[in-house]
Amino acid sequence: MANYLSPQEITNYTSDGGVNKVNRSVLLVFLMAIMAGAYIALGGFASSVAAHDLTNKGLNKLVTGAVFPVGLMFVIINGADLFTGNCLIAVSAFEKRVTLRQFVKNLVIVFVGNFVGAVTIAFLVANSSILTMSENRYGAYMIKTGVSKVNFSFTEALCLAILCNIFVCAGVWMMYGAKDISGKVWAGFFSIFAFAISGAEHVVANMFYIPTALFAKSNPVFVEASHLSSDKLTSLTWGSFFVKNVIPVTIGNIIGGIFLGGMYFLIYKKLTKPSDK
Repeated sequence: MANYLSPQEITNYTSDGGVNKVNRSVLLVFLMAIMAGAYIALGGFASSVAAHDLTNKGLNKLVTGAVFPVGLMFVIINGADLFTGNCLIAVSAFEKRVTLRQFVKNLVIVFVGNFVGAVTIAFLVANSSILTMSENRYGAYMIKTGVSKVNFSFTEALCLAILCNIFVCAGVWMMYGAKDISGKVWAGFFSIFAFAISGAEHVVANMFYIPTALFAKSNPVFVEASHLSSDKLTSLTWGSFFVKNVIPVTIGNIIGGIFLGGMYFLIYKKLTKPSDK
């Protein structure tokens, strides 16, 4: 017996999973979402520590990509609710097995829980001695990361977010198809490796990166080490975090997830004849 599901079976599995996801209690979904936010933040934390002192941009991205996937592995294997992955509930909604209201309600609860989990990790990192690593260069690196993320145009952030969730949902889709731990690890690793080195925008990861940058910005030692102009530093605020990043990236991530889920719904639920399944 194969140790993986066929594409048709993954579609059925995803649809069944969407029904299960929306029929749990609000508290359960919220707690699972906190865990996912924390897991993705841990992936962002570990990868940024590994890459922060690498001046070669390509090598920096390569190292980031090699470490960051641990976050999604935690989510899928341990069990947690991630906003970007839950956009695949769209498959169940297209089948009319869940209502639009149930779909949106789940995404809202998960978004808030992810934020709580990710910002908690950001707060813990910012209030430890970790930001002083490499003679304060890690704290400076986080500030520069945050500044770059709040200086995209709306269109840039939107497009990068759509690309992100095509990567992420394709990875989740493959992880759903694997029946054993090793299969899930490899399926998740390469897809998220590709996402992380691409520079695409993931709203939950940014719930760690940008708040950490904001916490670091409050310390003049890290600000000085960043060597950023006052104009750049002024652009990094909680307001710019939500307006310039969270809003367009959230919209883009939803579009990317619905695109991928919708395509497989059309392929395997609408256009595939029973004899072809």
